[in-house]
Amino acid sequence: METIYVQTHGCSANVVDSESMMGLLVESGFKLADEIEYSDIIILNICTVKGSHVALKEIKNFTKHFPEKKLIVAGCITKPLVASIRKISQEAALVNTHNIHRIVEIVEELLHGNIMEALTIENTIKADLPGIRTNNVIGIVPIASGCSDRCAYCSVKLIKGNIFSYPKSSIINAVKKNVKDGCKEIWITSQDSGAYGLDNGKRGLPKLLDEILEEVQGNYKIRLGMINPGHVKYIADDIIQIFQDDRMFKFLHIPVEAGNNEVLGKMNRKYNVHEFKEMIEKFKRYVKGITIATDIIVGFPTETELQFQDSLHLIQEIKPDVINISRFSSRPNTKAERMKQVSSNIKKERSKALTDLFLTIALKQNKKWIGWKGKILIDEIGKDNTWIGRNFAYKPVIVKGNYKLGDNIDVEIKDVTAHDLRVNIPAEKIEISSKI
Repeated sequence: METIYVQTHGCSANVVDSESMMGLLVESGFKLADEIEYSDIIILNICTVKGSHVALKEIKNFTKHFPEKKLIVAGCITKPLVASIRKISQEAALVNTHNIHRIVEIVEELLHGNIMEALTIENTIKADLPGIRTNNVIGIVPIASGCSDRCAYCSVKLIKGNIFSYPKSSIINAVKKNVKDGCKEIWITSQDSGAYGLDNGKRGLPKLLDEILEEVQGNYKIRLGMINPGHVKYIADDIIQIFQDDRMFKFLHIPVEAGNNEVLGKMNRKYNVHEFKEMIEKFKRYVKGITIATDIIVGFPTETELQFQDSLHLIQEIKPDVINISRFSSRPNTKAERMKQVSSNIKKERSKALTDLFLTIALKQNKKWIGWKGKILIDEIGKDNTWIGRNFAYKPVIVKGNYKLGDNIDVEIKDVTAHDLRVNIPAEKIEISSKI
């Protein structure tokens, strides 16, 4: 049988899509290659939520450097993107995120010279699909696909469609299987975890988490995926109560996107700055040591300097532990594409100003951890013979030693950077950025 190499770009939802495609292919007798040189077929699982430039560049690279190999482009493929892909390659098969369950068919047809385009929107319960983990310690469990909102700048709705929540039984079974297989971390993931259940007329995330914790016994921790503030404000008390369980990482990814109400209104976000600050204050008050991650878009169309200053002031006030900073880039067929754009130079300046502010805040926040003693779970191989572990608050802790993935070890924090905590490595020796 032919050998297949899979390369993944994007979020944890894309990672689990790749794991599922690999699982389906292996079940059907195909072999997987660890190195692209030893493959017959390349599957490039792309992300275009933040723009198509990187994805198209990768497709060009593959067609240029490996013209003899068959190519399948998978993942976040919008209709406008198809024409751009076809300018690069007429021979690539295309399969969007809704059709990954058809990957065996796509591969088999490609081997017979038939180039398929599986680009319809189908509701597939991805939690039921088999998978081959890229990290044996981490089990990624998708709970839904699609989105319930329609933000002015975002292409997720165009790519993923409306919210489609998977049955609780499928999700719980997937968690059980991951724990039984030895996974120590369970990542609950979707485009917006807070939207789970809305397609069935209810906010179902708290009940889902309660049932997972009740029905799945074992030594594991759950990392809850991103929740939009517009949903958090309705379920905050329930989530705070669930966070009291030791099996929940004390970690909340809640993207604010802007610190000015007028900008939030133009973005079509369903909350205001005051509500967001109240949510953060409540979580920090009742969940000791919680890690707060957020997202900010700089240079949203029509954003003035004063409005950007509001974002800086918000970050100074809430002091998040992680910020994903994005310079605004318009997406085809979105409302923001038709608005008056901010110049690239201004976006660059604002990105630098926000980054500088965050690094100062993050370093000061992390210094509070110096002297902390406790357990961490080794879940990632680091750079330069290091390991990355996570403590109860999902803070990345860098260690050196004779460890392996899945080890629980006792540590004392000796040093920090703006991005991580250190046990036995001086902060100036190695730079490792945390990931969420």
